[in-house]
Parts: sequence; structure tokens; C-alpha cells
Amino acid sequence: MATADVAIIDGGGANIASLRFALERIGARNKLTTDAREIRSASHVILPGVGAAANAMRTLSRYGLTDVIRELEQPVLGICLGMQLLAAASEEEDTRCLGVFPGTARKLAAAPGLPVPNMGWCRTRLATEHALLRGIDDGSYFYYVHSYALPDTTCALATAEHARPFAAIMSDGNFHATQFHPERSAGAGARLLSNFLELGA
Repeated sequence: MATADVAIIDGGGANIASLRFALERIGARNKLTTDAREIRSASHVILPGVGAAANAMRTLSRYGLTDVIRELEQPVLGICLGMQLLAAASEEEDTRCLGVFPGTARKLAAAPGLPVPNMGWCRTRLATEHALLRGIDDGSYFYYVHSYALPDTTCALATAEHARPFAAIMSDGNFHATQFHPERSAGAGARLLSNFLELGA
């Protein structure tokens, strides 16, 4: 793998330290930034996020990054809330998002034994072959923490289930996203991050 130069967009997410550590373990240089020039010039870009969609979109707008993100041509990976921000909208506070992926993030339905938020390890079903999934087995477990999710669409590479199925991994062109936290998902998560860094190499 060529050495990646990763820009992590700083939207104030709580998972930044663990993400940076995970990238460092696989040999990727990374920088936490809100500078448009640094983001545009990076070999790979990650949009992480934890919290509310409306607040995150306000943060991106405040730094003038909404159009910057939409126009990126290098590999981009949204993580957790970052995946939802790449979608058309979120029903959380009726938020308009970046519109890279189709669909609206909707609140998970609770069910007996399935509280919301969904927090923990979930089996993830692969729907197709893709370079992002190389070396990852169908049915692998990844670590999730979320209350909203996107529906299974044509952009979904994988699904998981919490009362009903939802998109776990999405991809369209150079944009990719995971509802789970790869940086907290042991070997399968590390493999996905490594696969992401090999995209565009």
C-alpha cells in the first residue's frame, strides 16, 4: 500500500482519537483539519461524526465545507454520522444533508430486546463484491453506535439489521461510507480501513 495522506474533517466527533490511532496502526499519515486546501490536497478524506445531523451540518457550513466535500474527487469515507451526512437528508430535525447518496436517514425502530440506540456488535451481510470489501467475510461483525440509519438502496454494499434491515456500507463513485465504526471493529474494521486507503492508489 502506498503511504496515504489522510485528511480527517474535524466536525467535533468524539471518535477522532480512536480513528487516528487506527490509521496510525496501519501506517497512514493523517491530519485533523477544517482547512479546505488541506482537504482538497489529501490523498484520502474521512468524514467521521457522532451526534446530531443538524448540528454537524451547521459545523460544516460554518467552515465553508459543504460544497468542498461534494466536489472531492479522491476517495472519501463517511463514518457513522458521517455516512448519514453524505445522504440526501436526515429526519432528525428535518435536516438537509450533502446529497451524495440517495435516501433519508430515519430513526431506528425499537423492538423487544432491540433498544435504540443500537449499540454493539452486529452481523453485517455483504450484498456485492467491491474493492472496499476485499478480505472481509460475509457475516462479519462490526461495532455500531447509532439511532438513525439509511435504508437499503442500490448504493448499499452491505446491510445489517436492527428490527429491520438498514444500509451498513454504501458506495457511489469515489464516495464510500460505513454506519459502523471501523476503527472500533477489530480485524474486520482494520481491513476495511486498509482497503479504503488502497482505493485510488
